[in-house]
Amino acid sequence: MKQVSGKVWRFGDHVDTDQIIPAERLVSENLERLNEFIFEKVRPGISSEISKGDIIVAGRNFGCGSSREHAPRSLMQAGISCVVAESFARIFFRNSINIGLLLVECKVDSKEGNMITVDHNSGKITDENDKKEYSFPQYPEFIVSLISKGGLMAKIKGELK
Repeated sequence: MKQVSGKVWRFGDHVDTDQIIPAERLVSENLERLNEFIFEKVRPGISSEISKGDIIVAGRNFGCGSSREHAPRSLMQAGISCVVAESFARIFFRNSINIGLLLVECKVDSKEGNMITVDHNSGKITDENDKKEYSFPQYPEFIVSLISKGGLMAKIKGELK
C-alpha cells in the first residue's frame, strides 16, 4: 500500500454519518455527486474547498450512526484519500474497507490546514508543518490487499477475470 499526503481537515469526536452526508441527499439523482453535500450541515461549503488527496483527522468514534455505505463513498468522491481518527464506528470501518477508503486509527494532534503524510508501510504519520511523527498499528495483509485493489467487490471482480 502506498503512502498518501494531503491537507488536514479537522473534526472532533462522534462525527456521525448524517453529518458526513445528510440522509435527505441520498436520492437516486444525487448518487454520482454525493461529494457536493458532504458535511453541508456542520461545515457548509467544505465540499468546494477539499482537494484530491486531502485527509480528515478526527477524534473518537468517527462514522457512528447509520450503516449506510454512502458516507465513506461520499468522502472518496470528494477526494479524501484517508481518514485518521482515534477510533471508528465498526460498521463505518467495515464499509470503508469494503470500498477501498484508507482508515487509520491513531491520535493525531495536527492542526487544520497542516500537510501530513500517512505511510501505511512504515506505520507512521508525519506532520510536515509541526515536524511531529505518530505511529499506528498496520493492517493485516488481507485488509491491505482489499484496500490496494479498491475494495472487496473490486478485488473479487479482479480475481474472477
